[in-house]
Amino acid sequence: MTFFTGEYDCKLDAKGRLALPAKVKSALPQVDIQELVVRRGFEPCLVLYPMFEYKKIINKVRSLNEFNEDLRRFQRSFFRGNIDLEMDGSGRINIPNRMMAYASLERDVVLVGLGNRIEIWNPELYEEHLISDAAEYSKMAEKYLTEE
Repeated sequence: MTFFTGEYDCKLDAKGRLALPAKVKSALPQVDIQELVVRRGFEPCLVLYPMFEYKKIINKVRSLNEFNEDLRRFQRSFFRGNIDLEMDGSGRINIPNRMMAYASLERDVVLVGLGNRIEIWNPELYEEHLISDAAEYSKMAEKYLTEE
């Protein structure tokens, strides 16, 4: 079972290659170790999936009713620009320029493990999308994690 967690400060090289940290690589399922998919996030970040996890999402999105205009628009936006990536022999992935521009990625990036996926963020934008108020964070934990 794939499970990514933690934050990792990383750097892109001049060609847009990102070396995945050892902890991230070790969490990749052996069957998918070379097959990854990157897509635009709902926030200004990129989302990296092992192919196994991405196929679960593909099945949900493509099963939506194609005769419904809103669902077609969602499908179109969701699949737009999704890119299959392969890790090179040095454990790096090459992030295309369009994807880097979407997420405002430059040299420094933050990788964030979110269970079945990894988000790739510009560090400044990442900080803007975190819950900074401890009381708000506590209330959300109570709301979403308390058993009923």
